[in-house]
Amino acid sequence: MPAYDDELCVTKLITHAPKNSLTSSPTIVGQVLVFDVKTGQCRVILDGPTVTARRTAAVTGVFLGYITDRCLESCLIVGAGAQAYSHLEMLMEIFDLKEVSVASRTLEGANRLANHAKNKGIRATAIKKVPEQLELFDLIITCTPAEESVIRRRPRLNAVMCAIGAYRPDMVEWDPDVIRWVTKTGNIFVDTRDADHEAGDILRASLDPTVCLSLADLAKQSLAARERAYGNGPIFFKSCGWAGWDLAAGQCAIHHQAGSGY
Repeated sequence: MPAYDDELCVTKLITHAPKNSLTSSPTIVGQVLVFDVKTGQCRVILDGPTVTARRTAAVTGVFLGYITDRCLESCLIVGAGAQAYSHLEMLMEIFDLKEVSVASRTLEGANRLANHAKNKGIRATAIKKVPEQLELFDLIITCTPAEESVIRRRPRLNAVMCAIGAYRPDMVEWDPDVIRWVTKTGNIFVDTRDADHEAGDILRASLDPTVCLSLADLAKQSLAARERAYGNGPIFFKSCGWAGWDLAAGQCAIHHQAGSGY
């Protein structure tokens, strides 16, 4: 996953070891190598999974920041892996999160993340499966590597949904009927145009991701325009990841290393 600008070039090397899920070792390991474009020298090596988790949550945070009129006090997180932790940290850092419920395949994993939230002063509940009543949540974030839908019910009409875990066209977290309902009653966004061929949740609903606005499109709109267009109805954000986010992380690391406070 290479990316570059006039200053830096980054390459992320990732290894997926699914059997590690049976041990204490992470299932995804790797490094982000940051090079100087002019000299070719490696400036810094970053932990790949850490970069991926933090930059993905940061992008979600940027998106949520544009949905300025939405209440984000009560959240359901589905999954209890690295992305779930990084998104919880992001929500606690920049939003007025008051309560979180964590659903995971194992109650043990859900309890660990819920206890982490409790230690930070957030009301938290661990549950083993997605609850029937999704109307309780302002925000639902799915962080699972699922290949079959993990959420099959509609949330409430003004909910915000962030699908983070499915990053290939054959992966899906949300039921296609829910996605089609969002297109009729609300709005769907993707993180970048690179998601057009990877957004499994949208593709499996037989929809065209190219007609969805990207985060860059949203950023170009005025606050008044966003409030008029997205003030009502459900909002669905599909994140697939992009090497440009890794480049941004490399830039932050280099500037921090230089003591610029970037």
